[in-house]
Amino acid sequence: MGQLNAGIVPVTPFQQNCTILFDMDDKTGVVVDPGGDIDQVLKALKDNAIAAGAIWITHGHIDHAGGAMELKDALGIDIIGPHEADKMLLDNLENQGRRYGIAGVRNCVPDRFLAEGETVSFGNHVFEVLHCPGHAPGHVVYYNRAAKFAHVGDVLFRGSVGRTDLPGGDHAALIASIKEKLLPLGDDIGFICGHGPGSRFGDERRTNPFLT
Repeated sequence: MGQLNAGIVPVTPFQQNCTILFDMDDKTGVVVDPGGDIDQVLKALKDNAIAAGAIWITHGHIDHAGGAMELKDALGIDIIGPHEADKMLLDNLENQGRRYGIAGVRNCVPDRFLAEGETVSFGNHVFEVLHCPGHAPGHVVYYNRAAKFAHVGDVLFRGSVGRTDLPGGDHAALIASIKEKLLPLGDDIGFICGHGPGSRFGDERRTNPFLT
């Protein structure tokens, strides 16, 4: 198997980083957080000859899960994650869509919820599942130890952290998730987040005003 790689397709009015994780050699992979604009996601897969074998969800907010069922139907693949604590959010995606004026959103029914300590994979690329509540009760992070890489969703950003003023948000829990589960993985771990540019845990530990 080849090197792990990632491509980002910004989707929805929230410019969420829908992420295609894939193997450079055999072009198999997964789609993380297809929040919407599924035609653009499908085009990116086709243009790069990537075969997506699953959909991975970090948490149940509309910009991350709102297009998951449409992509599942288009590709005939399973939806994996997040933690079951986000079921209430996933069951109310259509209401979220009406609230934000986003058409075409469907409630999301994962084929498998995830829990702390499980792993998910494609090819030889294995990701550990970390349950990191705070931004959302069932938020999970996908961590690839071999590649020193994590997809952290909306838990941590470059220079910021996830908002906690939405239903189920808990600022103390969010900071604990970052300090107790993410930062101990090592300063050299690079990450992709749900919005904006990525960073490394060490840079955020040293400079992020929410963590210092």
